Amino acid sequence: MAKNTSKAYRNQVMYSVFVRNHSAGGDFEGVRRDLDRIRDLGVDIVWLLPIHPIGETARKGELGSPYAIRDYRAVDPEYGTLQDFIRLVDDIHAHGMKCIIDVVYNHTSPDSWLAEHHPEWFYHKPDGSFGNKVGEWPDVIDLDYGQPGLWDYQIETLKQWAAIVDGFRCDVAPLIPLDFWLRAREEVEKVRPGCFWLSESVEPVFTVENRARGMVSLSDSEIFQAFDVCYEYDIFSIFKDSLEGKVPLGRYAEAVDQQEAIYPENYVKLRYLENHDNARAAFLLPDETALLNWTAFTYFQKGMTLLYAGQEAACEHLPSLFDRDPVEWNTGRDLSPLLQKLYAVKKHPLLTDSRYEVRALPHGVLYATHRAGDRQLVGIFSTRGECSLLSVDVPDGRYVNLLDGGCVEVRAGKVSCKGRPMIFETAREGA
Repeated sequence: MAKNTSKAYRNQVMYSVFVRNHSAGGDFEGVRRDLDRIRDLGVDIVWLLPIHPIGETARKGELGSPYAIRDYRAVDPEYGTLQDFIRLVDDIHAHGMKCIIDVVYNHTSPDSWLAEHHPEWFYHKPDGSFGNKVGEWPDVIDLDYGQPGLWDYQIETLKQWAAIVDGFRCDVAPLIPLDFWLRAREEVEKVRPGCFWLSESVEPVFTVENRARGMVSLSDSEIFQAFDVCYEYDIFSIFKDSLEGKVPLGRYAEAVDQQEAIYPENYVKLRYLENHDNARAAFLLPDETALLNWTAFTYFQKGMTLLYAGQEAACEHLPSLFDRDPVEWNTGRDLSPLLQKLYAVKKHPLLTDSRYEVRALPHGVLYATHRAGDRQLVGIFSTRGECSLLSVDVPDGRYVNLLDGGCVEVRAGKVSCKGRPMIFETAREGA
């Protein structure tokens, strides 16, 4: 784990924005005008998907992927000017939030500035042409981090942006040498002390496949040496399999528990139900009560919570990365009141530093606890939205549900679950 990573990141919420599809105008100003609402959800960090010009060669869709970048040191003119971007970042700061931008350093578009001016910094196929090692990404060409000059250029670029923003979300960071990230973190720190680093770590099967291709592919344990937070793709497939009934819910609970043992003591995972690469939570969870329970569990988890813009409106459609496809804000649904209450719970000190445990109970219930000393925070989440009578490790008594102010009564070691999420604090039995 990065030695100076603060456990306080576990009490924070990140909000992810794809500028092109966030507003009718699809520009920086459209995001800026929405900052009051975003802040009021309970957000600490705004993450902007790539803001740079997009390549034209081999484009996917009509407008191209924001991850096929043409120039790392410019902003996409479709979004506005550099001054428009700086104004947005300044306003994010004025709203008490931080701003991070996407860093896509494994590859560029085939017609990038770097490909034109420094073709020697790229991976080349046996015939000498540009190429990439991940065949399903035909709109990009890979960089070659065996070239020292590339390291200098990329780190200098990070330092330029670090003078404006508070940190970086690094796309497929495991495909880039760990020593590069360690050096980048050290040098950027001189420009932006306390700079925040988020890694898009990858699925275990992808790691194994990449290594078989002869590629660098870092494990989460390696990534944590340079980054403050990394994705939870190590267990996300198990989460999805549990939703589809392919594995028992208990298998997912065991995977969450295992993280407590295999990662550094100050590890921070990014907890999410959806992101720009995966189906919307409301699509995966068509039952409203199940959606509320899983949403509450995501906030209760040890780690930083991620919201993808539109999740608060229970949007079911995942916007395209390759075309103009604005978020459907008028769904007639609004999870904002719940998210605001969950944000207050997220700030609870027991979520900062605790012994965290999760187990599955009958009727599709996740029973989770944060414990420290004689205090514990208990979360009960009915992932099917079912009513049930549950056995719990809580002294008999009456407790306050932090989500709605209602009473949670424990009698003879049992609690009556009405299908809605419950979070309450109590002294631990036997402490």
